[in-house]
This record gives sequence, C-alpha cells and structure tokens, in this order.
Amino acid sequence: MVTGRLRTVLQKIHLYLGLSFGLVFVLLGLTGTVIAWRDELDAVLNPELLRASAPAAGPVTPAQAEAVAARLAADPRYGKPRLLMLPDGPSGVFVASYAVKGADGAVPGRSRQVMVDPATLAIQGERIWGQPGLSRPLLMPTLFHLHRYLLAGETGKTITGITGMLMLLTTLGGLLLWLPKLRWGALRQALTIRHGGSWSRFNYSLHRAGGVFVAPIVLVVAFSGWYLNLPKWVTPLVGAVMTVTPPGAKPLSAPAVDGADGAVPLGIGQAMAAALAAFPQARVTRVSPPRKPDDAYEVRLRQPGEVRQGGGSTRVWIDARRGTVLRLRDPLRAPAGDTLLNWLYPLHTGEAFGLPGRILITVFGLAPLAFAVTGLLIWLKRRRGQRRHLARERQRAGVRLA
Repeated sequence: MVTGRLRTVLQKIHLYLGLSFGLVFVLLGLTGTVIAWRDELDAVLNPELLRASAPAAGPVTPAQAEAVAARLAADPRYGKPRLLMLPDGPSGVFVASYAVKGADGAVPGRSRQVMVDPATLAIQGERIWGQPGLSRPLLMPTLFHLHRYLLAGETGKTITGITGMLMLLTTLGGLLLWLPKLRWGALRQALTIRHGGSWSRFNYSLHRAGGVFVAPIVLVVAFSGWYLNLPKWVTPLVGAVMTVTPPGAKPLSAPAVDGADGAVPLGIGQAMAAALAAFPQARVTRVSPPRKPDDAYEVRLRQPGEVRQGGGSTRVWIDARRGTVLRLRDPLRAPAGDTLLNWLYPLHTGEAFGLPGRILITVFGLAPLAFAVTGLLIWLKRRRGQRRHLARERQRAGVRLA
C-alpha cells in the first residue's frame, strides 16, 4: 500500500506521462495489433509479389539459392543483392534486397526489394521497403515503419524506444497506486469492476482493476519494445545480473593470397551449405553476402525448438574465401542473459506461444487505447470537481468579505 507524499508523486508521474505520451502509446498499440500478422496480411494483399507460381516440394536447397543469386547477378538491373531472404513456407518467394541510392549515398531505412519465383526464377516484381504509402505493396511496410520508426528513421526509432521505457514506468507506477490495504475486502474491491448506477464509478474501476489484469502483458511488451529499439540501453541492465555475450569484433574473411585480386570466390549456395553443415537440422532463412573484400558471409537460420519463428536467431559467419566457420551464435546453447534477450522479440510479437500468443498480443494491443480513454475521463472528472471546489471557495470568500 502506498500512502502520503509518495502516492501524490506517483499520481502526478502517472498522469503526466499518460497525458504526454498517451497518443504514442495508442498508436504503437493499434499498429502492433496489425503487424502481428504482417507477413500473412502482406501475402494476402500482394499475391502477385509474394506467392510462388507453384508450391515447393521441400526446403530450399543451396543449389536453388545459388541459381536465384546467379539470375539476379546476370541482370544489369539488379546484380548481387546485399541480402537474400529465402521463402518461409512452400508458397513463399525469394526476396532480394538492394540499397536505395540518394544524392548522399544509400538512403537510411529504405531498401529495394525484388521478388523472385523459386520455381521459374522469374522476377515477380519489386517495391521500396520503407517508402511510406497506402498502396497494397506499401501498406504493411508502412505500418511496420510507423510502429517502429514513427516514419522518422533513427530519430523515430529512438522516440519509440523511449516510449517503451516510459510505458514501463507508467505501468509500474499504476501498479503501485493500485496496491490496496492488506485486507481481503480491500483486495476484492480493488480487483472488481463495479457500476452501481454510476458511469464514473464504472470507468474508474475499469481503469484500476482492468489495468491490473493486463499489466503483466503491457510490462513485457513495453520492456521488449524498449530493448528492440534501444538495445544499448537495456543490454547493460541485463548484463548486470546475467551473463550476456559481448558483441565482439566483426568477423572478417582471410585476406587474398597469391596475387588474388580480392574477388569473393564463394557463392551464396556454398555459404549456405557451410552454415547447414554446422546446424544440419536447421533451416536457412536469409543470407547476407560480403559487401567489402574482407567481409564474411552472415547466414541466419532457424533451428527446431527455437522460440523465435520467422528468421530465427541462429547465425553463422562464413569465411568468404575458405568456407570455414568464423563464428556462430546458437540460441539453444546461449547463457542466461542471451536467452532472455532472445526471448524478447518473440514475446513482443506473441509468437513465443504460437497462434494463441499472437491472438493475445493482438487483443492486448487495444489496451493502451482503453486505458488512455478511461484515464482521460478520470482526469477530466477530477478537473471539473476541482473547478467546482474552487468556485465554491471563491464564492464563500466573497460572502465573508461582503
């Protein structure tokens, strides 16, 4: 139970954070309910881009990935991609990403996506990922960038991360304000949503009791959102109590020898095969080729049993000349701190608990809107009460002076 001056301070903090960032809380919640189903909705909206002409018989092989890379490299409109995402499912397509060039070089936050049919190697189309728009190809990417970047690039990403931190503090403050006296009757009253013929009472009890029930989900979403946007702020906090693997230097390929000109002899298929040799049961989800002569391949995989779906969290860095493993990251054998951090994205999206988890996150994405509305109504009612009280006090003072 919180009493006295601390309660007053917590009420002000809770109020001012809610009034100042309430609209951002609501925006993030509403966009989050939609992008929890981003891939499915994107495929429904854009079947001509994201659906293969024929379902695949099995997982993508290194030879297929190599054929797609060769198809792109041979076309002067495309060339070698900086990232090749493999189909995630039998009806998926390859998605190759290229930098978008501006007057001052690559445009941050944007990439040119080219979709390739895995069966025919035909180019199905392309779009600019990160370009705002309401057309079918741009709608889901726009909602994603609105949710994570507020359509403002790295500045928006920082604001979103800070908003997650403030949402965490607001929720914790609300929980402290909720704490009832240590009596069964008080606890039951604090957990009950009541009407009693008064809409203001119903609104207050809904804000107070309802907030307690959704607080665990909101705390997880807020903390994970803070981490996903500002990992350099959160990782040291986790590392203070758990073991977190230091990032280390970027893996580099062995230098060219015997007068070699520095060209990269290893193809995408060979790098993919080397990564699969390290994790035979895994499925490759994307490959990042070297951008500079000494860079390494970075291959991302998803192992059976990983909590993160989609791209997975397993990574292997491959020497671009020798094909040897330079470094690997295995989430199934990670220390406690890494495991916690690996869980945050799947918890944020709900995919950690499969379809029920995603549905839960979708429903709870409406919570910021509900609590913004009920909180605003409570604040307006109290302001009206304070104004009436001041008016009565002034009237009394006038009567005494007369």
